[in-house]
Amino acid sequence: MKVVLIQDVPNLGKAGEIKEVADGYGRNYLLPKGYASLATKGLIKQAQERAEAQKKRDIKNRNEAEQLAQRLNGQTIRFSVRVGELDRLYGSITNADLAEKLQQQLRVEVDRRKIDLGDPIKRAGVYSVPVRLASGVEARLNVVVEGENGEGATPAAATAAETDAE
Repeated sequence: MKVVLIQDVPNLGKAGEIKEVADGYGRNYLLPKGYASLATKGLIKQAQERAEAQKKRDIKNRNEAEQLAQRLNGQTIRFSVRVGELDRLYGSITNADLAEKLQQQLRVEVDRRKIDLGDPIKRAGVYSVPVRLASGVEARLNVVVEGENGEGATPAAATAAETDAE
């Protein structure tokens, strides 16, 4: 039995896909629960058109992500914060702080969940932070954290990070 999935079905497929299933599975489970409908010529054509449109959107989004990655790659973001003994910060710098600073400095809006910081930054220094913009598209930012008095990250270390990024 050929069916067009209306909803995502675990271990079978995603909405809009055309699947060949056992008659009993389709008739007793998929159709009554509203997960699928019988595949007619019209539904098959609609599913194919939706799949092509989705593919075009994916290509467009990937191209935009690659352009943004080229723009972000190697950019340096500076934080001037209060530090205590051993260059420890009072507080921390999180991926939300990085996203906000990107918006302020570069006028680029990046979702904080795409910034792969791992643990928050709690010490002054120079960090390389990956930003995952799309699957397979990643940019690296240099983050320089220094004390308000210029303590922490040494200018030589910051310069080295900037030259490494180029």
